[in-house]
Amino acid sequence: MNGYGERGSYGLGERRTLKEQAGTYALLPLRIFLGVTFVYAGLDKLTDSAFLSATGSGSIGEMMRGVRDSSAIPALVDLALKSPEGFGYAIAIGELLVGLGTLVGLWARLAALGGALISLSLWLTVSWQATPYYYGNDLPYLMAWLPLVLAGAPLFSADAFFASRRRRSM
Repeated sequence: MNGYGERGSYGLGERRTLKEQAGTYALLPLRIFLGVTFVYAGLDKLTDSAFLSATGSGSIGEMMRGVRDSSAIPALVDLALKSPEGFGYAIAIGELLVGLGTLVGLWARLAALGGALISLSLWLTVSWQATPYYYGNDLPYLMAWLPLVLAGAPLFSADAFFASRRRRSM
């Protein structure tokens, strides 16, 4: 089977090599890691009343005020500061939906794009001031999402299930 649930043209009785099999499953560990991480991040934020506050230690508002002058796009931080609680909920719910979509493989490319956009916005605001740049974690998350944006979730996913049903009904 190739990465899309179809048999490859390996000929009668040909066995696939370990390398070929590994290529089929290469993105699965990344998908699981990112999905679990984003579900955890979203739930962690949603259950932390201090985070979802406009002021106070550990609040989203305090964090955004702290990074405003060092971010790449201060106007983006200013937008978040208009409603820190709303921004906190938006990030938390976005992370939760992205994580669940990635794990289940439902609209996987869209979920990965959402994860990439969240990571990009966090990189340009929260972790922009990290020097050297590789000390900030949001840029590697952004790069990790890109293969899933391109490939989707061709294995063990709702997308693959629905695609196979569409092919069978044609």
